[in-house]
Amino acid sequence: MDTKQSPESAKPNTLWERNALELLLLENLKENRKARRWRAALRILSLIVLVGLIYQVFDIRLPGSGVSGKHTALVSIEGEISPNSIANALDINSALTAAFESKEAVGVVLRINSPGGSPVQAGMINDEIRRLRTLHPEKPFYVVVEDVCASGGYYIAVAGDKILVDKASLVGSIGVVMGGFGFTGLMEKMGISRRLITAGTEKGMLDPFSKENPKQVEMVKKMLEEIHQQFITVVKQGRGDRLKNDPEIFTGRVWNGEQALQLGLVDGYGTVDSVARDILKAPDLFEYTLKENFAERVAKRFGAETGAAISKALMRGAEMR
Repeated sequence: MDTKQSPESAKPNTLWERNALELLLLENLKENRKARRWRAALRILSLIVLVGLIYQVFDIRLPGSGVSGKHTALVSIEGEISPNSIANALDINSALTAAFESKEAVGVVLRINSPGGSPVQAGMINDEIRRLRTLHPEKPFYVVVEDVCASGGYYIAVAGDKILVDKASLVGSIGVVMGGFGFTGLMEKMGISRRLITAGTEKGMLDPFSKENPKQVEMVKKMLEEIHQQFITVVKQGRGDRLKNDPEIFTGRVWNGEQALQLGLVDGYGTVDSVARDILKAPDLFEYTLKENFAERVAKRFGAETGAAISKALMRGAEMR
């Protein structure tokens, strides 16, 4: 019996196999295309998420960016005024510059809640406010005090058109202080002697491990008095005739809001919202202050926890001895 198929009968089988193979390859190609599209979409989505995370972590933005429409520009000074804090002259001045230069800002409000700090940083901010007010005389500038505006905080506040407070706010402390500790008595009891070698007779001035030198103490007092006089001059220039002739004002004393109003240290009562709503007629507030980003907060938290851990380890080591 002949089992061989004729060419005519084998042709349909070959055609079917070819069609099946083509269909299989076509489906495979479609699946590959879909996979490539999904991979591209996932990569784009991952890139968007990564950019968003970087933006949130490092807070990459300029003061005043993203604002539109008429508004009241707000700059905040909170906590200690120093080069290493949020309330440093570089960041505050950048925020103030952006606020004054904004064409959409009806006016600028400086919110202060600070006990003071570096006279240099406060002086730099005061000078910048005066410069900006000269460049933009049409733009009103108000200072609003919350809990406290003392020492360096008030040094800055007197640069404003008006200073508004709450009746219970603490204002003033127009003075200069410099403090430290002396360990000489403790060192003598423990049998420890100080070995200090200097080039320059006043290089070791106010060294806490050496006995006080009356000459050096007088030099420091004179320096503090000069800085105090600079402070007084700035206050008188800023407040002008509004300041009452009371010798207690410049003693370093702190006053509540009601007392400060009577002495001419401030101009009235008010809040950030009341200034924006009732005075500037622009209730929409926009914060121009540069804030700490997530990375900076984590770094500070890590540094604080590391310091605390080191301190505990040293204390335990001392106890074991």
